[in-house]
Amino acid sequence: MHTRERNARLARKLVKITILGDTLACFGGLSLGYWLRFKSPLRALGIEPNLASSYGDYFNLIQLGTLLFIASYSFQRLYEPRCLLRPEQSLWIIIRGTFFWVLLFLGFSLALKFEPSVSRIFVVISSVTSVALLSAWRFLFYLWVAQPKVHDRLVDRVVLVGWNREARALALAVRRRENRPYDIIGLVATEKSETDPGPPVLGFVRDIDTVLRRHQPSMVIVTDPDLSREELQRISSACERLYVYFKIVPSAFQVFVSNLQMETVSGVPVLGWGRLPLRDLHNAALKRAMDIFGALVGLIGAMPIMIVLALLIKRESPGPVLYYQTRTGLHGRPFRIYKLRSMRKDAEAKTGARWAVPNDNRRLKIGAFMREWNLDELPQFWNILRGDMSLVGPRPERPELIREFEKRIPHYNPRHEVRPGLTGWAQVNGLRGDTSLTERIRYDLYYIEKWSLWFDIQIMALTFLRRQNAY
Repeated sequence: MHTRERNARLARKLVKITILGDTLACFGGLSLGYWLRFKSPLRALGIEPNLASSYGDYFNLIQLGTLLFIASYSFQRLYEPRCLLRPEQSLWIIIRGTFFWVLLFLGFSLALKFEPSVSRIFVVISSVTSVALLSAWRFLFYLWVAQPKVHDRLVDRVVLVGWNREARALALAVRRRENRPYDIIGLVATEKSETDPGPPVLGFVRDIDTVLRRHQPSMVIVTDPDLSREELQRISSACERLYVYFKIVPSAFQVFVSNLQMETVSGVPVLGWGRLPLRDLHNAALKRAMDIFGALVGLIGAMPIMIVLALLIKRESPGPVLYYQTRTGLHGRPFRIYKLRSMRKDAEAKTGARWAVPNDNRRLKIGAFMREWNLDELPQFWNILRGDMSLVGPRPERPELIREFEKRIPHYNPRHEVRPGLTGWAQVNGLRGDTSLTERIRYDLYYIEKWSLWFDIQIMALTFLRRQNAY
């Protein structure tokens, strides 16, 4: 049996174990929810006579609730092998699936008119106890899966073909992930492979059969866009014979690749960009509604913090507390962005426009704290209310910097297809300030392509958890 199939069989077995464990945890959580609602001191919370039921009366409801839990999590794709090594992703799915379960369970109870009637307090308590038991069980399960003898068999062993900018970006993305599902074991060199240090060279394209048999990878990823048709055919044929996944990384500037759609022009098939999610009026209205609500809540909540920070800024440095800059927004329109001042007055009088760097001597003492926690951005809730910005989106840049970027970076301007954001997908992945522009554009375009309301919520949550390169 080849390595890929052996590892896939182990993954399927572990998925079955997680389903069994989740079923027991949910059943236990619902049973505990029943006890807390009807037998513990919480039973005093306004029980009506027809709701004070025995466990036997509720047993069928608990069984149904357990099935709906598993169905809800399955619908949210919790039981895919990729989640075995991604506890953070699994937790998001469990929380989202539980909200869906509450709606589903209450909907069933109302539609089918269960006897006895379902206590809504029981549903709320049971959702909390089930998530608590699920989290505890999953934590123990991940401790076991993280052991090398199990973890190493679940990880896809990857061989790269070519070593260039795309390959380095892929290797960096793999290393950044905890409990990563991929392990780059080496590379197959090509004529255009760069010579800087990278993964060990396992051979050349002409040796691909020998490399695959000797090192038994589960996946080959081609990163060199200049391979000939014959070389690509040789690699893909070897992968087919040895049951190895074959994938190709698009060139760095082939943007919107996953959004390509087949169309016809006078009966001739052509490829073109698909419709971006935020060009749909329903999606755009939904995002704008969330922006307005979030900005109102943010302004009200941030007002006391901004007053305290204003006093600290005034005490440390003379000059205005607030300042504005011209930035480029939706469809390239300029707007004024507002910030709390974290630098000394006239910090750019001599240097001109440039990004902040670590240990920047222009920065105020309170400015370091403000930038680490993004507190200097709080006045931008006003920009969001005005419609200049969104809660989430690519960060806006200055026009004078953009003119330079447009010369150096092809396809820079598609990031202006959406409103700029207070936070963004690139920023929560550590790409802010003086970091790789190419990588930042890649993350911005991915966000524009893959936008969803849930994606925005995830990015906002990660903004408070990740603060890389905040200076």
